[in-house]
Amino acid sequence: MFELVLRVPQARVEPLSDALVDELGALAVSVEDADAGTGAEHALFGEPGMPAPAPGWARSTLVALFDDEASADAAAARLLAEHGAAAADGGLALQAMRELPDQDWVRLTQSQFDPVAITERFWVVPSWHAVPAQAERAIRLDPGLAFGTGTHPTTRMCLRWIARHADALAPGWERVLDYGCGSGILAIGAALHGARGIDAVDIDPTAVAATDANAAANGVALRAGAPGLAAGEYPLVLANILATPLKLLAPLLASHLAPGGWLVLAGILARQAGELESAYAPALTLAVDDEEDGWVLMTAQRPAAVA
Repeated sequence: MFELVLRVPQARVEPLSDALVDELGALAVSVEDADAGTGAEHALFGEPGMPAPAPGWARSTLVALFDDEASADAAAARLLAEHGAAAADGGLALQAMRELPDQDWVRLTQSQFDPVAITERFWVVPSWHAVPAQAERAIRLDPGLAFGTGTHPTTRMCLRWIARHADALAPGWERVLDYGCGSGILAIGAALHGARGIDAVDIDPTAVAATDANAAANGVALRAGAPGLAAGEYPLVLANILATPLKLLAPLLASHLAPGGWLVLAGILARQAGELESAYAPALTLAVDDEEDGWVLMTAQRPAAVA
């Protein structure tokens, strides 16, 4: 494989990236800060659900991957002819074109994902790793297109809550709703801790397919589908999404919570906790239950029915 490295003004990053993939045969294109490691380096910060304060760096480095040298050379020649340094904004400049050594890309990707300890006895373990000896329960889950590999604080907090409360509460988890299931990791975690009648729903068909596959790989039973699958009340409702959709979903999620049941919400930044409390009041009283790396887990219990 050959790598083509170009320095590009910010305004040209998107059209040139599209041209490399759609017209010039690039297998992949990545964008980096051309000034990284220098005094001119400029970090881009953004939070989930919020736009970054700047659309990109003043100068970017595009790295395009090609099958062979001829394809990389042809792409460089065309782009330099059409967008070279004579352009008013300085145009693009060729920084490098080099052959990449052969690598086991699958093994390289796998090396980035290690087993994740949720508690001392509960782990998330990629399929190519052995289950740690101390793990009494393990979710076998590989990275995929759907969100949820156990590495993000919001996922870890949800799984930790399930593990810590299962001894006392799992006998009553005869129905569970995982709303916005992603990879299905929360639904699978609940099943491994004794939950039954699990409905896992998501608006993304890719997530539904991933949940079905991951459930089968872990030997757990659940129903996965679009949000319309959710029906009735559940003793446990899980939703690891983001603060804005969680606020919009407040009436719906509250309506699915059975008397005495628990609502567990994640995807919330610590500064957003007050907004979520207001969104769910007066139906439920949300409170922060856990916090990690600036994210919080919020829970609420619906009062039990009066006999």
